[in-house]
Amino acid sequence: MENRYSVVTKDRPTFYFIGVTTQHSSIMKVFPLWMKDLGREDVIIEGWDCKIHDEPEKYREAVAQIKYDPLSMGALVTTHKIDLLNACRDMFDYLDPYAEITGEISSISKNEGRLEGHAKDPITSGLSLDAIIGKDYFARTGGEVLSFGAGGSAIATFLHLANKANKADRPDVFTFVNRSQGRLDHAQEMISELSTDIEVKYIQNSTPAINDEIMAKLPPKSIVINATGMGKDTPGSPVTWDGVFPQDGIAWEFNYRGELDFLHQALAQKESRNLTVEDGWLYFIHGWTQVIAQVLHFDLNPELLQKLKATADTIRKK
Repeated sequence: MENRYSVVTKDRPTFYFIGVTTQHSSIMKVFPLWMKDLGREDVIIEGWDCKIHDEPEKYREAVAQIKYDPLSMGALVTTHKIDLLNACRDMFDYLDPYAEITGEISSISKNEGRLEGHAKDPITSGLSLDAIIGKDYFARTGGEVLSFGAGGSAIATFLHLANKANKADRPDVFTFVNRSQGRLDHAQEMISELSTDIEVKYIQNSTPAINDEIMAKLPPKSIVINATGMGKDTPGSPVTWDGVFPQDGIAWEFNYRGELDFLHQALAQKESRNLTVEDGWLYFIHGWTQVIAQVLHFDLNPELLQKLKATADTIRKK
């Protein structure tokens, strides 16, 4: 493919972070320490900020930089996973099966001259969720899953659960609530191609008070997820301070930075509702390490993962 973009020739191996407010992310402090752990201190990280739902050409410029500059190694993509792939699909030589299923990518890498896109979220959200709930959670509890948001990370969480071989690890009901109908349609179209015994509900709603009502109907020990980006990329929360979380349930905030209104609402009910409250830090660790391993071509074994997590934790404690 002919390059018609202005590509900057880098003088050091560069890993890109394609997001919205990349300089505020902890990865900017963690990445150099991880490169030291990996013996790759020659690799630097550079943020590439785009507006939410930016112009297709903006995404193509970012992908062209990686595709055509030899020292641009690859990238992790956050908020723009679906929009970027929609704009740049023809620029990739390979998409992994999850990318084909979900219509999104979170990882851009190179392999023997090929530009590759991977959707890592079904792996990373799955690793994070499994660490929170353990085995046989849904058989033990009868809980359901409610996801506020129907974007890539929410769909990835559903895919992880739907692919569980043991029925005890799959919920009977998974509900998506989203402000726009388009994301719900995308999720429904994708899930309709799958063979799953999970009952899936799709609700279009943008009113937090109505979300309160939806959440109130959940059985005890259900899992409520904030996968909207609200509290980080945009202000607010999908529920109000009057919303009641499920008794003995789990509140999982996918973000780890920002105002985190949803997280604080859940923490306010931690004792009264006996809630388990989780933020997105573990998701952050799994998400980044999976993509970095893909881009830099190393084996992310459990021992190395624990070493990298311990390094990242030192930054969070400061």
